[in-house]
Amino acid sequence: MGIREFPGSAPRAKSIAVGMRRSPDVSPRRLSDISPQLRQLKYLVVDEAIKEDLKWSRSVEDLTSGPVGLTSIEERILRITGYYGYQPWATSYKREERPREPPGPAEAQAQAGTEAGGRTSRQRWTCSQELLRKVFWGVAVVFCVCASWAGSTQLARLTFKTFDAPFTLTWFATNWNFLFFPLYYAGHVCKSTEKQSVKQRYRECCRFFGDNGLTLKVFFTKAAPFGVLWTLTNYLYLHAIKKINATDVSVLFCCNKAFVFLLSWIVLRDRFMGVRIVAAILAIAGIVMMTYADGFHSHSVIGIALVVGSASMSALYKVLFKLLLGSAKFGEAALFLSILGVFNILFITCIPVILYFTRVEYWNSFDDIPWGNLCGFSILLLTFNIVLNFGIAVTYPTLMSLGIVLSVPVNAVVDHYTSQIVFNGVRVIAIIIIGLGFLLLLLPEEWDVWLIKLLTRLKVRKKEETTESSGDLGTGPQSRSRRARPSFAR
Repeated sequence: MGIREFPGSAPRAKSIAVGMRRSPDVSPRRLSDISPQLRQLKYLVVDEAIKEDLKWSRSVEDLTSGPVGLTSIEERILRITGYYGYQPWATSYKREERPREPPGPAEAQAQAGTEAGGRTSRQRWTCSQELLRKVFWGVAVVFCVCASWAGSTQLARLTFKTFDAPFTLTWFATNWNFLFFPLYYAGHVCKSTEKQSVKQRYRECCRFFGDNGLTLKVFFTKAAPFGVLWTLTNYLYLHAIKKINATDVSVLFCCNKAFVFLLSWIVLRDRFMGVRIVAAILAIAGIVMMTYADGFHSHSVIGIALVVGSASMSALYKVLFKLLLGSAKFGEAALFLSILGVFNILFITCIPVILYFTRVEYWNSFDDIPWGNLCGFSILLLTFNIVLNFGIAVTYPTLMSLGIVLSVPVNAVVDHYTSQIVFNGVRVIAIIIIGLGFLLLLLPEEWDVWLIKLLTRLKVRKKEETTESSGDLGTGPQSRSRRARPSFAR
């Protein structure tokens, strides 16, 4: 047994009892519990052999740690004798396994800060890379959506100059939906690690329709209604292009977002949001102002009614899909759109034939059909639907919706140089109001909570900056030198 005396502590002799093993279960809580050990402390003698072993003891470090050490004799004694269940004498320390000079508090903090800073910097670098990747793909998706939607609108308008058959054009373009599932499967083969055959992938995607898969009953009850809505949406949109300019058609079609919200609120019982009600009111006001811009002529009123009907059919399609089928994965959505193409080929083909023989949509010979415009329009519309349905895999849905809004100024520029459109004050205000309503509908449901959090953070940061600036102004050279004295004294 032995004890080590610390320099300068002769008036307050300290001792360490080596060999008194105590379990944490019986660790003392009061001085009266260790009175026998306290009486034995004054008879202990320093053992030179264990001085070095006790030098790096945690209890000794706690006693000699300066301003961070224990503050009372009672706490020191309880710490030495096993208080808090800590027993430094239960562990044997070897000189060759420990460093000669342990790192000081400043060095330890510096090392910890370096490690934490490294981890934080790596995390920030990974997050920034992920964010940059999503933003890059978001810009690409926005460009594709804007270019394909504006291009298809302008190309359809150009087609009607020589081929006045909007329903035939709708039927021809919808047939291309058959390519959705083959294109999806090609992407699956290229990227997926576990490659499946076409039959296996088809059966797995068919589970979207139920346990029995795609039966004849499911085809007519769940696919056929959406095929009809798809055809009506595109036909009304294309027929409106014959009546009014492409800019008005594209901006009025943006109202479908407001119609989706109203139908979801009524049918799906979605959450009520005041800002979206305001957006719906703005959309309706924009429709009225757009009609007023042309002086309520019958030609423009019919065109505006056709676009509003197209936007309504699009909203009904989306709400019924969510109500009857729910949400679909990429493969399931591709299969569903391909089924719509099959339905169009099997059951809608008779309508263009009837329109041809009744001379409603008539052409003299097949050589007069502008096949280049028809194929170009179909490819652009197919690209638009592919990006709109599968772009969520690489970027945010909000960015994809922005492409539809950005197609409005693109169509306006093209119409300005290719048609006789007049951008009077009422039309410009109507475009701005409808665009503003569309942007308000893109706000997330928790936008008010995020806004409150952002304002709170800004206020806290402003207060911290004010406090730091006031502290820097109040700190003079004397106070700085006064702080620096302890470090120089060491």
